[in-house]
Parts: sequence; structure tokens; C-alpha cells
Amino acid sequence: MPTTETDGIVTVPSNHSVDETIAKLLSILTAKGIALFAVIDHSGEAAKVGLRMRPTKLAIFGNPKAGTPLMLAVPSAAIDLPLKILVAEDDAGKVSISFNSPEYLRGRHHFPADLIQNIAGVAALAEAAGK
Repeated sequence: MPTTETDGIVTVPSNHSVDETIAKLLSILTAKGIALFAVIDHSGEAAKVGLRMRPTKLAIFGNPKAGTPLMLAVPSAAIDLPLKILVAEDDAGKVSISFNSPEYLRGRHHFPADLIQNIAGVAALAEAAGK
């Protein structure tokens, strides 16, 4: 599965299971000193209420030094921050990593162009977690 972008969501393939991809992402975040705020286990929560869902987890993370200037410039950016990476398995067993394109977020919130660098690293994080 090649990298795709649809409606501002970038998706890259992972060479690992959902759990392995999340573990790798968390290790990368820790090594880079990026705060992990939460991991939401969507499929695990579905199972608790008797519903079946392919493995799906969402990591919420960020760096207040990077995100706060965006929210100060445009308070609406807070609805999309901290950053999120979704790791999900499809019906064929393929795992993908998805995130909001920084360019899409800039267009959505109209923050200054020089601030896009504050969130541009999300692509490298996703790609590294999938390798």
C-alpha cells in the first residue's frame, strides 16, 4: 500500500501489527522527548461492549513548545491538537498509519505558514513507526 492522502488524511503502510506499530511509535516519541497524552484502544473498547472491530488504536501526543504557538496564533487549532496517529488493520490484515496532513491543518485553521514546521514532523514519525 503506497502513501495516500484523501481529504487531508495521509495514510502510510506499516510492516508490523497494530500493537507492534504503536509500541514502535511510543518508543520513538520517548526517544525524541515528545509527550504521549493517551493511547485509545478503539477495538478493545468495542470488545468490552460485545462488538468486534479490527485492531485499531489512536495515539495522542505532542510537544507544548511546538503546539502552543499554533493555538496562540489561531485558537481553533486546539480542536486538532495535540497531534494524533491512527493505527488500524483492514479486512485483509494490512496495517496502516494515518494522520492529518500538516498542510490540511494549516488550510483548515489558517495559521501562519512559518508555524507549519511545528507539526511537520508527524509524517516522519508515522513513517518511522511503520518501518
